[in-house]
Amino acid sequence: MMTTRLLRQRVVAFIGVMALIFTGWAWTSEGQAGPPPAHLKEHTITIDATKLVPQSWWQVPGVTPTIWTLDPETSDAYKTSERRELLLKPGKYKFISFTFDFPFMVNLDGTIEFSKSLDQCIEGRGTQTLVVRCKRMYPHGGQRDQYYEQKP
Repeated sequence: MMTTRLLRQRVVAFIGVMALIFTGWAWTSEGQAGPPPAHLKEHTITIDATKLVPQSWWQVPGVTPTIWTLDPETSDAYKTSERRELLLKPGKYKFISFTFDFPFMVNLDGTIEFSKSLDQCIEGRGTQTLVVRCKRMYPHGGQRDQYYEQKP
């Protein structure tokens, strides 16, 4: 049977371990703090939607300011006229604009993955830069419309 002192020590140790897990740090076998586990590490991901004509706004829900406000002109939402760097942990995300949205994923190594069906309008698979080239996406394997060849 455990004594009160032993039980208290185990509870304190458990709380300490949980605090380390939630803050993203782990202890090495030598008893020193190490880097966070791969699934908690933030990676710098660049979103480049500067090729979109005309300029608009975009968001990644839960990460960037929303585009769905009463006055888009005074909104903090990111504009397509600028490349933006986001700190993203590995996981699933969604790029949203007023005309379309699509899911993408940040892998454990910090590279981007998205559906091959988006290749006509999205670039950056296997890199840390997501390039959005089309204002609208249609699921077809044809050539891009001349509309998308306009320069900003």
